[in-house]
Amino acid sequence: MLDRRRFLGLSAAALASQACSPMSESTAEPAPPNVLFLAVDDLNTWLGCMEGHPQAKTPNIDRLAARSVVFHNAHCQAPICGPSRASLMSGYLPSTTGIYGQIRDPDLREASPETGSTPFLPEWFGQNGYHTMGVGKLFHRHAPEGAFAESGGRVDGFGPRPPERLKWDRRGTSTDWGAFPETDEEMPDFGTAEWAVERLQREHDKPFFLGAGFLRPHVPWHVPKKWFDMFPPDELEMPPYQPGDQGDVPEISRQLHALPMMPTTDWAIETDQWKDIVQAYLACVAFVDAQVGKVLDALDASPYADNTYVVLWGDHGYHIGEKNRFGKHSVWEEATRTPLMIAGPGIAPGMTRKPAGLSDLYPTLLDLCGLPANPANEGHSLRPLLDDPASADWPYVALTTYGRNNHGVRDERYRYIRYEDGSEELYDHEDDAHEWNNVAADPTYEETRERLAAHLPEVNVPWSEKSVYNYNQYLTDHRERNL
Repeated sequence: MLDRRRFLGLSAAALASQACSPMSESTAEPAPPNVLFLAVDDLNTWLGCMEGHPQAKTPNIDRLAARSVVFHNAHCQAPICGPSRASLMSGYLPSTTGIYGQIRDPDLREASPETGSTPFLPEWFGQNGYHTMGVGKLFHRHAPEGAFAESGGRVDGFGPRPPERLKWDRRGTSTDWGAFPETDEEMPDFGTAEWAVERLQREHDKPFFLGAGFLRPHVPWHVPKKWFDMFPPDELEMPPYQPGDQGDVPEISRQLHALPMMPTTDWAIETDQWKDIVQAYLACVAFVDAQVGKVLDALDASPYADNTYVVLWGDHGYHIGEKNRFGKHSVWEEATRTPLMIAGPGIAPGMTRKPAGLSDLYPTLLDLCGLPANPANEGHSLRPLLDDPASADWPYVALTTYGRNNHGVRDERYRYIRYEDGSEELYDHEDDAHEWNNVAADPTYEETRERLAAHLPEVNVPWSEKSVYNYNQYLTDHRERNL
């Protein structure tokens, strides 16, 4: 027993508290496992454990990864916050619900017949004997009414913000960067971590599901100066960028991926701001890593340390200059790929490059906790990959949808994209990790295109009237055409 605990990386305090717990006696019935569910907004793979930016400083997430199965090829089902989280929490794909754009939490139950008829993930746990608790950004802003038995509430906006913009003053986005405010205590994520820590310090008389949703590194990229000081901008490495690499993509792709309210990489290079943006993003990631660390410390010091599944996930990725853009809103790798790691009882550390989707989390957590499956889930339990990350039979792909009938399909080697007009992109990650060379027209890849196209959803329902989009003209018009 002690060897397994040491294997899980638990603290001495956790060992002592478990040793005193009556549930550790050999004659006791094993307690149902708890779930600690950690969401980090707009977090790409710039983590030490994800082979991301080489100068990222994420010791706390990395130590969680060291006792997790880390999914190096995990992808969101929609590349913006609202529909991604709606898919994860409902277990449905966007193409099934019509939630392709942003969605208010109070509107989720009325957004589609599917989201109105099945319990959301924390509700399923609550209906099966769990005490459910949630704080911060878990759904789009926080959660629909009644989703958690105990709610720490939403966080208003993405502040705090300085009286005037520091760097970027384009309407339609909160994007800005620079050191602000003075102290960590002024950041909403600080309070989110404190709320979660206090719940882990309580005595619970039944198993719990505890969700904590952190805002950073969502824009504006503001955190106190001490986090910026960790990353001197003139010493930073810039992400890979090839000017003009979108010359071989179809016109619909350029329209779909346009972000007129955001900086371009060309602008950032011309104004010497790119290194400052990279600094700001890394600073925000380091800050949120510290908040995650507080929650992990509280779990390790609690009686629940040895009987809790810990899941950390991002709702999508984020371009930081790759492909001449800053932002999510794309079906390319940087926007769809996101961190996902799972630790807990019976899970040996490891990593897998098999494709996984965030919609797989709902059935996975039910499976791990021994709860009845929800037959409505469209994802697949990741249990086979948790048991055998390297060689488990896994016939699935990861599917990302951005507006009706615009899909990205990712397997272990390729990314295939098909747009509503039939246009295609195909990237071979074996020799093109940055997706600079669209080989969709190359007859050598015809069989690959056909194989991946077979995974496209057969059902693509119209946009839900409750789901909105106003970030670029193409998708705004697309929504009107497809309601």
